[in-house]
Amino acid sequence: MTRRKGARRRADIPSDVLDGLHAGTLETATLVEQLALDFGRLARETLVDTDRKVARHVAAELDLLREAPVTVRMRRAGEWLHEALGDAAFDLLREHRSDTVRSWAAFALVARPRLTLRQGIAALRPLADDGHFCVREWAWLALRPRIVEAPLEALERFTAWTRSRSANVRRFASEATRPRGVWCRHIDTLKQQPEQGLPLLEPLRADHSKYVRDSVANWINDATRTRPDWVAEVCTQWAAESPCEETAAIVRRASRTLG
Repeated sequence: MTRRKGARRRADIPSDVLDGLHAGTLETATLVEQLALDFGRLARETLVDTDRKVARHVAAELDLLREAPVTVRMRRAGEWLHEALGDAAFDLLREHRSDTVRSWAAFALVARPRLTLRQGIAALRPLADDGHFCVREWAWLALRPRIVEAPLEALERFTAWTRSRSANVRRFASEATRPRGVWCRHIDTLKQQPEQGLPLLEPLRADHSKYVRDSVANWINDATRTRPDWVAEVCTQWAAESPCEETAAIVRRASRTLG
């Protein structure tokens, strides 16, 4: 099956594609397409089969947030879905045809007040290996507040993921624990003591997947503002101990902003 080429500008999204995205019969092909979605309309059209009353309620709430940042809208969608459907929300939505609705499932999961980090990491593993890039990104962003609260536990639990056969899972482990990251809270402990991330990073230092290598390099590069000495030391050590092109690519990217 040929993958649909997505739009790079909102104005270039055909109306029939936008209709399909809102109906949940199409997945987004670019981040631009997801950002162009009317979340209220998406809720009305895709949640009606789950619960008509819930669809109307969540849609009405999302209508009020049209101008809010997408991160706010995603999190609030998950919270409202959990409020309306309870703990069942995650299982009801995590295999939905729409990649955005599957992403809402991740936020509905972390809205559970008694969810532990261990439970969250275990439950999100299928979404960490989802075939859609947006679902994978939103899944770790959904869990990020819990990771910030217990970064060392997160590192310990995610280190086991570095042995996965799936590049998506290995990359998720790295991306979710980055000291700075994007669209998320920073992890101050790892900005000041990035060496605590080495048990997770070292198994990936010669990963055969560029998707994983770029994340590992960005993890290390996040520390250049606070611990450039550590970044330089790690890059020198890895280059000496692992003289292969995969490690060299990580070192180049990781050290790109060193003075």
